[in-house]
Amino acid sequence: MEKIVRSYLEYLEIERNYSAHTILSYETDLLRFVQFLHREGIASFENVHKESLRAFIGSLLDEGFSQRSIARKIASMRSFFKYLRRQKIIAGNPALVLITPKIGKRLPSFLDEESVQRLVLSPDRSTPRGKRDTAILELFYSTGIRLSELIGLNIGDLKQQEGLIKVRGKGRKERIVPVGRKALNAIDEYLKGEQEQPAKQNITLVDRPLFVLKGGRRMYPQAVGRMVRKYIGMVSEIEKKSPHILRHSFATHMLNHGADMRAVKELLGHESLSTTQVYTHVSSTRMKKVYEDAHPKA
Repeated sequence: MEKIVRSYLEYLEIERNYSAHTILSYETDLLRFVQFLHREGIASFENVHKESLRAFIGSLLDEGFSQRSIARKIASMRSFFKYLRRQKIIAGNPALVLITPKIGKRLPSFLDEESVQRLVLSPDRSTPRGKRDTAILELFYSTGIRLSELIGLNIGDLKQQEGLIKVRGKGRKERIVPVGRKALNAIDEYLKGEQEQPAKQNITLVDRPLFVLKGGRRMYPQAVGRMVRKYIGMVSEIEKKSPHILRHSFATHMLNHGADMRAVKELLGHESLSTTQVYTHVSSTRMKKVYEDAHPKA
């Protein structure tokens, strides 16, 4: 069964262009399911019935998994069993009986505009690391790009004269995103120091990673995450301090200042407008509070 799961994951990567993060999530969910089947004495997917799937969901509830986690695992199994049916590995699809639990949408956390201003001033810009950190923070907030998208940037993806960057998003889809002047200036200041460093052999300047660690190695997610959490902790008591908070802040502030939702959707690289609409709830909640605080008859 594990071999079939591996074939499915290769299918997602090669034919469907799923991101590494999504594939890892599917792998985690499906291997947990296979382990459950082994414990139940089920040796092949042909012997999986709807009762087996319901028993697996029940075991997840007993282990204390949240509704959100269970919903994701159900989505993983639905997609996997659809693949098995299409490959004629199974005759029917027992996953059709699974019902996804309803999950209330969580409003995204974000920094207020004053906190963002203090955030980008937090690094020590007299040092190479401070210049790099400033450029990263400015770019996150200026564009709303994802962590994986920022890490994947090369110097050649930055079009400084046009004020644009080429971003590779989910499913390896490319999009062009405008960059604000403050972010461009911060990146320019950072790159002046980086371009003095010796480049690796056989790598042209445009193909070099935009953001690097000491020694020229491309930055990795944990390094950027630690850096962002440190600086957010210096300016805010917000519970979550991940790089995604800056993406949420970008979208919320854009809508607060009258940006068109469809434009924000394109900037964020969302597939569906409904994904972007969560930020309108944040904006309307804020407007309601302002109204209640300011209106004499509220």
